[in-house]
Amino acid sequence: MKISTKGRYALRMLIDLASHNNGEFIALKEIAERQNISKKYLEQIIPVLSKSNIVITNRGFKGGYKLAKDPSKYTIGEILRLTEGSLSPVPCLDYDPIGCERIRECSTIEFWKGLKSVIDEYVDSVTLKDLIDKQNERLTNDYMI
Repeated sequence: MKISTKGRYALRMLIDLASHNNGEFIALKEIAERQNISKKYLEQIIPVLSKSNIVITNRGFKGGYKLAKDPSKYTIGEILRLTEGSLSPVPCLDYDPIGCERIRECSTIEFWKGLKSVIDEYVDSVTLKDLIDKQNERLTNDYMI
């Protein structure tokens, strides 16, 4: 499984919003500059996050974006599923019940189910706040004497 640029940039943008939260809306241009991501690319990601009520938008003077909830309320799994779609390692697991005509004789289905379970469990156990805390920990422990 590979996470596309869209998913990776969405996470970076949301972490930036959370890290720079002062109660005011943050301009996309600022996020783009801090994250070294094209503003045009972020403009393509924002509608998905806005429709899903991940971010709140405000147009006009002092407009911009901010998180709708606390960073601890967003799992990485939720964000990746919005931007990437399914995180299943094989397409047959995207349906319940599994719609594959070979399901009865499939010798690998239990492996794929197990892998999907591990992926889902992990991405759903990590929040935006967890990633921010890890980043802050790395930055505060990164000093030289």
